[in-house]
Amino acid sequence: MKKQDLPQDESNLKSANMTEVLYVTDENDNYTTANSIGWEAKKAALEESMELIHERIEEARENVANNKVSPIIYFMELNKMDLSVLAAYVGMWQWRVKRHTKPKVFKTLSENVLKKYADAFGISVDELKNFDGKK
Repeated sequence: MKKQDLPQDESNLKSANMTEVLYVTDENDNYTTANSIGWEAKKAALEESMELIHERIEEARENVANNKVSPIIYFMELNKMDLSVLAAYVGMWQWRVKRHTKPKVFKTLSENVLKKYADAFGISVDELKNFDGKK
């Protein structure tokens, strides 16, 4: 893409006062970089991704409220983590973290284990223990 053809459409980047660096060609067809505040196609893709993330968070909240999963699932979705990422943050095997997502098992977790999860999510142990998924 030529530098002069680089789209500068309104996007989330502009509202955050950010730009994206892209590779373009200059007037001599040499590669260089240029800043863009976004373009429509990318904006649409990002908005759809964010919508899907919000749906997953809401589903996780409902599942906690219906006692299908522990609050770990909700906070994991809220923080855009998966089991492998969360397991790395808390220093446990994935199978163990997955086991802790069951409400019955979650209720038996020690303060020490709950603290690891709370720290990974950037919340207090009380917030984690007392989250019931109800609005």
